[in-house]
Amino acid sequence: MTSYALRSVLDGGRYFEGPRWHEGRLWFVDCMARTLLSVAPSGEREQHATFTDDTPCGLGFLPDGTLIVLTMHRQRLMRYSGGELSLYADLSGVATGTIDDVIVDGLGRAYVGDLGFRFPPPPDRGAVGRILLVMPDGSARVVAEGLRFPNGIAVSADNSRLVVAEMDGHCLAEYDIEADGGLKFRQRFGSMKSPDGICLDQEGAVWVASFEEDAFIRVASDGRELRRIEVAGRRALACAFGGDERRTLFCLSAATSYEELRQGKSSSRIDAVDLDVGGAGYP
Repeated sequence: MTSYALRSVLDGGRYFEGPRWHEGRLWFVDCMARTLLSVAPSGEREQHATFTDDTPCGLGFLPDGTLIVLTMHRQRLMRYSGGELSLYADLSGVATGTIDDVIVDGLGRAYVGDLGFRFPPPPDRGAVGRILLVMPDGSARVVAEGLRFPNGIAVSADNSRLVVAEMDGHCLAEYDIEADGGLKFRQRFGSMKSPDGICLDQEGAVWVASFEEDAFIRVASDGRELRRIEVAGRRALACAFGGDERRTLFCLSAATSYEELRQGKSSSRIDAVDLDVGGAGYP
């Protein structure tokens, strides 16, 4: 299996999440520092906003370029435009638990992971997770249920396929996206420990950040492991394609553990690697 050499793009954060490539920069959040950031491939970093009352996590760009940022505990999607944050959607009336990640497809529909429980996670939480859909007109509804800690979400370039990482299920769940944005379950596939953030490539494979395996793993739709990028001693958090022709995979990781996270101890960085098969879809 091919060995990949990662190059460091940015180091010294606390807990980077939600990477999305947009107009020549990688956008992401530092959950623990409660900041919205972006970085150029050269490593030039810019801080755009601070969240004073909640923890930011997932991101997504609307078709007009407006950035949407998820905040976990108050169950909101925030619009970032013109240097200011404003409310995009309040999901507190729909979500049953902490919301964790969001992806916006090419039609401006936002898919949101609802854990079904509040942090800290209860030991007997079960398959209570859901996916919520927020339409461009602001309406929201449940489109999938029975998930075991839904985490990273990705949508294909033609807006017909959605994949979500089931962190407690140690697998990926795949859905067909129907014309009205609803989801039809297709299959569960793959096997990895605590999958976190994900993204799709041009061959339909899924790159998965495996938190407990300290690795980014490329998984085929039939569940076969195709490639593996090790980040020994670091938890793999999220990944996204960007750069020229979207052939650069940005890999977000952190030196931490579950116990250290409970204590607020973490050191995060972003690495990059150029691949033969580039990215496709969202993110």
